[in-house]
Order: sequence, then C-alpha cells, then structure tokens
Amino acid sequence: MMHADTFASALRFAKNGQPEPAIAAFEKAGQLGDASAMAELATWLLRGDLIPRDLSRARIALRRAVEIGHVDAALLEVALTANGTGGPCNWHSALGLLETAAKTDPVARQHIEIIHAMNLGSDGYPRRLPPAEVLSQSPYVVRFRGAVTPAECLHIAGVGHPLLEPCVVVDPVTHRPIAHPIRTSFSATIGPAQETLPVAALNRRFAALTQTPLQNGEPLQILKYATGQEYKLHSDALPGATNQRTVTAIAYLNDGFGGGETDFPLANLRIIPRAGDIIAFTSTGVDGALDLLSRHAGLPVTGGIKWIATRWIRQAEFNAWISNMNQ
Repeated sequence: MMHADTFASALRFAKNGQPEPAIAAFEKAGQLGDASAMAELATWLLRGDLIPRDLSRARIALRRAVEIGHVDAALLEVALTANGTGGPCNWHSALGLLETAAKTDPVARQHIEIIHAMNLGSDGYPRRLPPAEVLSQSPYVVRFRGAVTPAECLHIAGVGHPLLEPCVVVDPVTHRPIAHPIRTSFSATIGPAQETLPVAALNRRFAALTQTPLQNGEPLQILKYATGQEYKLHSDALPGATNQRTVTAIAYLNDGFGGGETDFPLANLRIIPRAGDIIAFTSTGVDGALDLLSRHAGLPVTGGIKWIATRWIRQAEFNAWISNMNQ
C-alpha cells in the first residue's frame, strides 16, 4: 500500500501546477520499493487531469510497478502493450507479460486460458474466420455465425458489467455525449486501459471480419438492455465528423430473451440475435455520405436481458485518448 505522505505530497504539487515535483514524489517512493506509488503515477499520467498526460512515461512507471510486484499494474501493462498505448503495438510481448503474470495471478490465468482457446496467430489475429452470410446488399449487412464462443461472451460481458452507465449519444450542436431518450439501455466503454487480452483479441477479430485496420476502431462498447429498453431508429454515422464511422460490428453475447431484434426497416431486414453471432454493416456509401438505408433500431426487449458488444469503425485511425468523439 502506498504511504499516505507520498500521495499527499504529490497531490499538493499537482494542485499547485508543479507536475515534475509531483512525479518526483512518486518516483522517489518507487526507488524505495513502493509498487503502489508507481502504479498510481502511471494512472495519473494516463488520466492527464492532475498532471499532463504522458503515455510513454506511464508505460515506464508501469514497468517499474510490475518489477516491484504490483499485480494490477501487470494486467494494465498487458493491455497497453497489446493496443500500442505509449509504445509499439506488440501482441507477442503482451502475451509474454500475461503468461508471466499468470504464474501468480488467478485472474491473469483465466485470461490465458481464454486466449489459448482462441486459435490465434502470432499477431493476435484469428487463424480462421467463419464464413460470411450476406443478409443485404444495400445497406451491406453480413452475419458471421458462431464467431464468439460462450466463454468469450461471458468474459466480455464480465469486463463491461462493473463499468455500465446509462447510455449517451452525441449532441449534434455541442458534439458532446449527452443522455438521450431514444437510447434507454446501459453501456460501458472498454477503453485502452480497461482492455483485457481477450478483448484485444476480439477487436482484432472485428478488424479481420470487416477487413478494416485495427487502429480505426473505437473502443469496444458493451450494451445491456433490460426489459422495455430499446434503441430507436438511428444512424451510427456522426453529424459533422471529419473521421466518420463507416462500419459497425455487433457481437450478440447472449440469447434467450424476448424481442431485441436489430431492425433495418428501410432494407426490410430484421435480425434475431443469437449468442455468438457477429453482424457487420456499413453506415456510409462509397462516396462517404450517410447511407439512409443503414438506419436501424434495437427493438424493445420484451423479456429478459440482452447483452451485445459493439465496435464502431472509422474511416481513418481513431485516437481513443481524445475525448472528442467528433474527431
């Protein structure tokens, strides 16, 4: 546990606009073997609110925390190594870090078991993909049956569950996330710092299935719809975005509930969710303009609870560390 004096000293410097002395307070504690101090420093450097964000420096602090023996820092280092935060995107190194952590950490061991069952290549991408079933040509909608295993579905929902909050949409005037009555579900954003290695592998699977670059995807969104909740007719494209959403991929994490179909009324297409299936569809045409036929709805759940994982894919690389969704 970090010494209270270390935290108080660093916080005082940070509030006085002195980031370097704040960092030095943590680093001094780290030199004395305080793993929690280095993990806290990494958190501050990732958040960028108390001191300026420095992703590369955060990785260095994490490495020191792990060397001293901080378990949670080890899993965070795995995530950032896999998604390339503060350094190169390196699946091989991330897997090695997770295997090391799994020797003493039961959570890391669970993650390794899921990864080993995924049949992945050395880059974390799937060696084989399920066949594509084209459901519509305009808009282009495709389904991949059984693309996510029951164990993977359970893991993904479990990662998102503690982060669930009421859903938001992007305000067309302010371009900021706001609560909106047409979307009444709960959602969780699995950002770069929350990704487990199985989640990172799923993001690579989405990229492979949609034939899009991994770096173009937004953070994975976990959505939970209780009875009566829905997402009314909408487009996934964002108003005024310079880096537009072009493709959406949805993984159905469960079934056995009533209603909750994904409905494309202008394309006369209604998809019944089935656990493990992934659907993908385009939101824009070849000219980059919004495809009105891609407007869709998540119909009301009439009984039970519906879980899905959604990844919106942009036209170009997306920086998950920038809060402005209109980038």
